[in-house]
Amino acid sequence: MTSEKSLDSGTGQSYAFALSSLTSLFFMWGLISSLNDILIPRLKSAFDLTYAEAMLIQFCFFFAYFVVSMPAGRLVKSVGYKTGIIIGLLITAVGCLGFYPSAGYHSYPLFLSSLFVLASGITILQVAANPYVTILGPAQTASSRLTMTQAFNSLGTAIGPWLGGILILTEATGAVESARGGAESVQMPYLGLAGLLVLLAAIMAVLRLPHVDGDETDQSDAEGESLPDAGSAWGYSHLVLGAVGIFVYVGAEVSIGSFLVNFFSDESIAGLEEVQAAKYVSFYWGGAMVGRFIGAVAMRSIPAGKALAFNAAMASLLVLVTVFSSGSLAMWAIILVGLFNSIMFPTIFSLALGGLGKYTSQASGILCLAIVGGAVLPLVQGFLADSFGVQPAFLLAVLCYIYIAYYGLKGSAVSLSSSGS
Repeated sequence: MTSEKSLDSGTGQSYAFALSSLTSLFFMWGLISSLNDILIPRLKSAFDLTYAEAMLIQFCFFFAYFVVSMPAGRLVKSVGYKTGIIIGLLITAVGCLGFYPSAGYHSYPLFLSSLFVLASGITILQVAANPYVTILGPAQTASSRLTMTQAFNSLGTAIGPWLGGILILTEATGAVESARGGAESVQMPYLGLAGLLVLLAAIMAVLRLPHVDGDETDQSDAEGESLPDAGSAWGYSHLVLGAVGIFVYVGAEVSIGSFLVNFFSDESIAGLEEVQAAKYVSFYWGGAMVGRFIGAVAMRSIPAGKALAFNAAMASLLVLVTVFSSGSLAMWAIILVGLFNSIMFPTIFSLALGGLGKYTSQASGILCLAIVGGAVLPLVQGFLADSFGVQPAFLLAVLCYIYIAYYGLKGSAVSLSSSGS
């Protein structure tokens, strides 16, 4: 098989082409993931659900990461990054197609099953694409590089709620007030997404991308020194703590996004109609996009751990303002959290992969496994919202951001765990 080095007579060009091709994947899975924020109020109304029941949408979506991440890591190791990406795209398309019969039969369990399949495909994409980006270039700029590609993921998450509000909530609002009419409004948007995903898979199949063998790639730490062999990725403490960081980060980000439409509709906050509230959700995700573009540049000179801790501290303060205020102040404070969420996922991900060398593929699977936080914490917040109200339930995110600040300052130091030393 052609090695990465053989493509390297134009190294920069090879990497630039590969990275630019991968940005389309980050965009697509960002768009699809953020559409859950529109599905939640739509299906909550269509099926007359409590907040906790509506959060099963996020639970089924992100639980797929827990089930599929480790097998996906083995799959990518076996077939390579490119083939793994193609398989992930096709499985995601199958999940999107499942929304048509789910709405036709007016079945919430079928919706949840389709979401699980869809998320399984996105999990494979994450396991393949994230480490591929960190490997395509110097280890010292891995955080910056992954942050830049994740910025296009944020572009997708910014467009998703706005587009979903128009295609799903507007149609449902104008429809006859029946549960069946509300559910059917999701059919055509997801059918269109399935077609786009199949087209993307076909394009990726014919693209000539650099081949990188994860087992032979020596991803060293920022000082250029590889760590001793711990026998397994689990032997490195910065990876294990990073997995916890991914768990709480995704849980906090998804929990916040999941409640924004209902939060903005509250009379004490903004009293917006659902379709208008959906547009403001785009500002939340759009802030993450802006922050990632800024971070991709700033983090070339600012240590990744310190940048992570600063952003986590700011996010904590903004959530506290949201909980203990009202009106436009509470609304814009929670929207601004998106700006400080921006660098968290790619920074935690790249810090956790530092120095893992031949265990990079396994470590990527572990980190994607931790995305199950997006299943668990929104469900917890749903129970809190049913018991105490939507606004106080946001306090859960503060605890998550405190841990992330700790990881940035101390937990991310590249080292072996006591069990692996």
